[in-house]
Amino acid sequence: MAHYDANRFSPTALAYAQSLLELADEQKSADALGLELFDLRRIVQDNPSAQEILSNPAIGVDEREQILERIFRNNVSPLLFNALGVMNKHGRLGLIAEVATAYATLLEKQQGRVNVDMTVAQRLSPEQFEKAKQRISAALGREAIIRQHEDANIIGGVVLKVGDKLIDASVKYQLEAMKQQLLASAPK
Repeated sequence: MAHYDANRFSPTALAYAQSLLELADEQKSADALGLELFDLRRIVQDNPSAQEILSNPAIGVDEREQILERIFRNNVSPLLFNALGVMNKHGRLGLIAEVATAYATLLEKQQGRVNVDMTVAQRLSPEQFEKAKQRISAALGREAIIRQHEDANIIGGVVLKVGDKLIDASVKYQLEAMKQQLLASAPK
């Protein structure tokens, strides 16, 4: 997930995520809870009916509590099950995907990691990939978790996406920049 920016999340989602991280840290289960939240977020995002059940105001708190009991009681950690119960009582289950994303971001920041999407024209060899990872980690001052993507359209070079920042050092971008400079300096 990503570069920490509190403005990316609603204050409510951020508060739930921070509380969950503090409780998970006390139980030494921060990574495990992160995986559970990731799976739950994916289920909610991929299944509109799950999102509907969690957020529809026509479904009462008691009815939703019974649904949570049936589905989650023995399938998630007690910490996550209790958090879902608290969120249900406060009418906040519709925020679960955002809470999961905020939690992942806070956990990465706490652990000194950052996710980076790296796009290259051709897949890097393992040695090149490791060298790129070391350079990116050093530049960011944190351990970079890199997802490599291929796109022959960039011709060469690299495009990095870190959180909401894009660093385009592709040949395609450089050629486009030169073209714009030439057009701007042409006599009119």
